[in-house]
Amino acid sequence: MIGNIIAALNSIPAPSPKATGGTITTNGVYFFHTFTSSGTFAPLQSLTADCLVVAGGAGGSGGGGGGGGLLTFTSQSLTVQNYTVTVGAGGTAGSNVDPAPNGGNGNDSQFGSLTLVKGGGGGSNQIGGGTAGSQGSGGGAGYDSAAGTATAGQGNNGGGATTSDIRGCGGGGGAGAAGANGTTAGGGNGGNGLASSLSGTSVTYAGGGGGGNFGTTFVGGAGGTGGGATCPSSNTNGNNGTANLGGGGSGACATNPRTTVGGAGGSGIVIVRYAV
Repeated sequence: MIGNIIAALNSIPAPSPKATGGTITTNGVYFFHTFTSSGTFAPLQSLTADCLVVAGGAGGSGGGGGGGGLLTFTSQSLTVQNYTVTVGAGGTAGSNVDPAPNGGNGNDSQFGSLTLVKGGGGGSNQIGGGTAGSQGSGGGAGYDSAAGTATAGQGNNGGGATTSDIRGCGGGGGAGAAGANGTTAGGGNGGNGLASSLSGTSVTYAGGGGGGNFGTTFVGGAGGTGGGATCPSSNTNGNNGTANLGGGGSGACATNPRTTVGGAGGSGIVIVRYAV
């Protein structure tokens, strides 16, 4: 009898996904569709789904790049149609070679017609690079410039910079906290990101990049949790933000002549979850 029951249970087919698109996994309770690049989500029936949307992080220059914007949408009613999924790329690294550009802003992510989630703001150059980018999270300030500001509800502001000859640049803002200010001791830390369990496990996304430093000593800022890159404490290029976490690239440490570049931002991600 028990053997017959076990055989009957084993013959029950496993549930099939109710949509196509992305990389599909299940934990037996939910199906997860993970998009690490742009694509299409297509329900095969009407669904109620939760969505995590993380935009691309920004590139650093002197200041750290801001983490990508992050939003979670719950209990979305989806019908049988195609939903365009856009996964934002990370922003380009900025250079410290005059005339030097700021780090590039991260690119936006979106699921269907839901609110556009903004990429991170690029970090400012170390010497007169102008205002850092204002996007999902703001970029960190370089010397003699202003920090970037965040989009309300999507991230936090970048950190400020010193105005002395020992130039500590600001850390990029993260989804969970603002970037720290640079000091005469070195670059500011990137702001921490936010944790989400929508993928089935807790993952932290959209940390800000650490700020760089200009002077005779090199102390770079730490990257924020969630893929924000740490600035090397040496006269070297910055590090890249983590791909598919939306982390900001770090600034670079430099002395004269300035030949270093910051790190690029990490790409974003979109995850759609619904019940089995």
